[in-house]
Amino acid sequence: MSAWWRESLRLRGFWRSLASLGTSLYEVLRDYAPARRRLRYGDLEYDWEYHVDTTWSNLRLGTRLREIFAGRMYQPIEADLFREVIGGVGIDYRQFTFIDLGSGKGRALLLASEFPFRHIIGVELLPELHAIAGQNLDQYQAGAQRQRIELLCGDARLFCFPQEPLLVFLFDPFPEHVLEQVVVNLEESVRQSGCAVVVVYLNPISEHVLSNTNWLRRLRGNVQHAVYTAKGVPGDCGLER
Repeated sequence: MSAWWRESLRLRGFWRSLASLGTSLYEVLRDYAPARRRLRYGDLEYDWEYHVDTTWSNLRLGTRLREIFAGRMYQPIEADLFREVIGGVGIDYRQFTFIDLGSGKGRALLLASEFPFRHIIGVELLPELHAIAGQNLDQYQAGAQRQRIELLCGDARLFCFPQEPLLVFLFDPFPEHVLEQVVVNLEESVRQSGCAVVVVYLNPISEHVLSNTNWLRRLRGNVQHAVYTAKGVPGDCGLER
């Protein structure tokens, strides 16, 4: 390949990245227009019912701009969809730790607390979202229930998975290259522990990252979600098909 051709490809990659960044900036600014904000306030029903702040609608512009460079925009999971998918996994929840990577303001953590998971962990990169999640948990939970939930602020690629049965929840939280590293880390953890793991991926835009592994097996899914488990787990953790 000639030097000219390599330089041409490099420049095309640069302009594609710049165009993608411009599109993301436009979408963020458009979302702050009055008509658009009224439209997007449709996810407030859960917050009104439980007196918490998990909607995207009142995020500051600075946070939305930082999300662009993090690679994904915050959006809370629909409560009914979460309950349907997690409720249909078919495990003994009391034996599993629930982990939400990219936990945002904590709505999935609040919803997970409706199930008898032994432990619930949320990992969020942006400190401002992490802080709001803490306020939501304090508002929503109390006593022993609140102690079941742990919040961590940091890069999910540096998170050390507990050596115990896990349900890892992903609401399309990362760009593909981040998800790839997280999956590698999870594989290493499962290899060391030998414990069961279930991965529930909603809005599975980068599902091929999971399907291309040689250690995960797809159990079920549709355009909204996919459920995977580690191959060779005895009895598939009691998972229903």
